Amino acid sequence: MDKGIVKIFGFIFARGGSKGLPGKNIKPLGGIPLIAHSINAAKDSGLIDRIIVSTDDQAIADTAAEYGAEIPFMRPAELAQDTSPEWDAWRHAIREVEDFDVFISLPCTAPLRSGEDVRRCIELYLEGDCDMVITTRTAERHPSFNMVTLDENGYASIAMPTAGDITRRQDAPKIFDMTTVAYVTSPQFIMEHSGTFQGRVKSVEIPPERAVDIDTELDFAFAEFLLERNK
Repeated sequence: MDKGIVKIFGFIFARGGSKGLPGKNIKPLGGIPLIAHSINAAKDSGLIDRIIVSTDDQAIADTAAEYGAEIPFMRPAELAQDTSPEWDAWRHAIREVEDFDVFISLPCTAPLRSGEDVRRCIELYLEGDCDMVITTRTAERHPSFNMVTLDENGYASIAMPTAGDITRRQDAPKIFDMTTVAYVTSPQFIMEHSGTFQGRVKSVEIPPERAVDIDTELDFAFAEFLLERNK
């Protein structure tokens, strides 16, 4: 797929309600609102034709517009609840905008991503050998060595026992954590499926210092620390 003949739209899904960190999407981080980091990364990628914010909250919409995003519609309240599937919000946005070829979601929760990270995800998708590109980071823990499950009596067992003679974590298959840095796919895939792994999925590995996922006040404080350290 050639970038010269496709329309790439970047979407930022930012609802007003957040129990883990109230008001987080417009909370200042490094001198700008959290949502502005996603907008800036989209711009810095150099590949995204439109940056569109889906929100149910007017304050978020106003802030996003101030930093250069479009808000061509407001998200219905029923798609902005704690229990609302993100996939449904994706479908709603696609129906509202229409007429584009590549969909990329850039969640506010990964503000330390770079424009180059976004660009790499899009370029991998444009190679045309997958249905979706996600982002990952090397996992710090491994289900075959230091993750356990508990049975009904409270006894612990290794979550995923190794097969054969693997006795060291270094010899086991490498494990990755999914991150919220980016999701790239087509509008058609989203409308015809109901989950990421229903298709062929490839990933771009992101360094841990750019893959922070903000959900709590502690996550936010850690992101602030990393931004200050990088200065």
